[in-house]
This record gives sequence, C-alpha cells and structure tokens, in this order.
Amino acid sequence: MEDKKILFSAVQPSGILTIGNYLGAIKNWKNLQNDYNSIFSGADLHTLTVKQDPQTLRANSYQLAALFLACGLDPEKSIIFMQSHVPAHAELAWVLNTITYPGELSRMTQFKDKSQKHQENINMGLMDYPVLMAADILLYNTELVPIGADQKQHLELARDLAIRFNGRFGELFKVPEPYFGKTATRVMSLQEPTKKMSKSDANLNSFISMDDDKDTIIRKFKRAVTDSDNKIIFSEDKPGISNLLTIYSAFRGISIKEAEAEFEGKGYGDFKVKVGETVADVIDPIRQEKNRILSDKTYIDAVLKDGAERASRIAYKVLSKVYKKVGLLPRSR
Repeated sequence: MEDKKILFSAVQPSGILTIGNYLGAIKNWKNLQNDYNSIFSGADLHTLTVKQDPQTLRANSYQLAALFLACGLDPEKSIIFMQSHVPAHAELAWVLNTITYPGELSRMTQFKDKSQKHQENINMGLMDYPVLMAADILLYNTELVPIGADQKQHLELARDLAIRFNGRFGELFKVPEPYFGKTATRVMSLQEPTKKMSKSDANLNSFISMDDDKDTIIRKFKRAVTDSDNKIIFSEDKPGISNLLTIYSAFRGISIKEAEAEFEGKGYGDFKVKVGETVADVIDPIRQEKNRILSDKTYIDAVLKDGAERASRIAYKVLSKVYKKVGLLPRSR
C-alpha cells in the first residue's frame, strides 16, 4: 500500500440503501480512495444481530457489492470485501471482548434503540456490535473512519479499547480519528421530515431507494411534505423544505444559500419536481450500472475474493501481533 493514511468504512447489506446512505457514505468514498489507502467492507456479520432470511441476505450482499462498484469504487485503488470473508474480524473481536466492560455496551444508545425495535430478539450480538465494529477498525491500524452522528459513540469505544489495550499490553493499535466530510448531509424522511430517512419505513413514499427508477423518484418528491408557507428557505420551522434544500444542494454540489437563491420567488410544485429530476439524474445511471454489474456475479466474486485476500494479509499481521502481546502461542506455518 502507498504511504497514505489508512481509511476504513463499512455498510451493512441489510437491504436496498437509500439516498441518505449514498450521500452520507458511498458518494464520498469515490474521492476518498484517491487520497487515502481505503478499505471498504460489506458488514455482513453485523447484519446477523437482527433476524435475516439467508437467501435475502446473500442477495443483498451481492447488491451492495455491485452498488459499491457502480458508485465508482475501484478495486485497483481500494480494498473491497465482505467482512465474513476475513475471519480475523471475529478473532480480534473476541480478544477485545476481554477488555470491554458490560456497562460500556449496555449504555450504547443504538443498543437501547434496537432493543426497543426488536424486543423478540435481544441477543448478545446486538449488545456486542460495537466491539466487532472496533475490531473492524483496529485490525487495519485505521487512522480515519468516516462516520455519521449515530456512530460517534461506537468510534469512541474503538478509541477507548485501542488506548486500553496499548496501556495493558504495550503499544500496538493506532487510535483512530473520525473523518467528517466537508458537508455533513443528514437526509430526513420525505413524509416525516423531523425523523431520519430509513429504508425500513413502512411508508414507501418516505424514502428514495437506490433502486428507484426516474419516474418513481420524481413521483415521491412530488408527494414530499412541505408546509403552508410558500417560501423556499432553510429554517428550523420549515423541516420539509429544509430537507429538500439539503438534498438538492448535496446532489448539485452547491451551498444551501445558492440553492435558496436559485428558487427565490418560485413555487413548491416546481421546486419539488426540480429536486426529483436532479436526484434522478444521478441515481438512475447508478441503478442501471449496478444492475449491469449484478448480471456478472463471477466478476463480483472475483473482486470480493481479491479484496478479502488483500485485507487478510494486513489483518493477520496485526492479529498475530495481538496474539503475541496477550501471550498466545504463535500459529505454526
């Protein structure tokens, strides 16, 4: 790998992603891979903390890998792989479990939230999720981790565990830093703009899927909730319009102020159509390219195999040092 900082990020293959996932993560990765030694993973082990249909999970994993590639991730520049294809992730998670305290995990906001949503399946994996995430990060001596607001607590635990391990067994892990993009794009529901856009929302009009075609995207934006006022300005008391301005400016690559100026004096109807068309012009070609890539699963398998091999070479060098530090015998070669 070139002498650049190491950046790691992962997305769960738990269903079709939304434009929130795209703007918050994958869109930025294409540029980041030019500036950093980038490692991108499908976090398939993490998905198991919630009940999954095995066939659907396999299909979703292929969908995610194809989406990575369709969004411009280059297997020559980046390491692209599935988490479960590198067993060192689970192996390091076990070691980190031995220096993690139950109170730390029970206080995690995401654990509390998911326990409320999945009361019939509150499992140890759900509680231990942040330790596996810490292993994902520390295994590659990651220096930068692109995160959203909902992952800050998990990254803090990864940092704490790196410091704790280093203090107890001697310096080994780099303490990862959060990476925040130039603009933090938080995309809200089109129907309830005070809550985050989610692919699991029962109302299909509340989110834009990366699998929606052009007509569907425009139709959903036409139905987006706004307010009784007719001013297109960013304001706390106008969450619907503010959300649409955020989405439009992110897809156009302009500031909120520039977007406001563009629509000054125009009505909500024209504004919503323009937002829909702008989003569709970006998303629809990605959807078509993803479907083209999906038709060649042999190619996807080859990319993931190569990525897992490259990831493993890095991961097992770190893991062998961990095992030596904690007193385990070296593996025979």
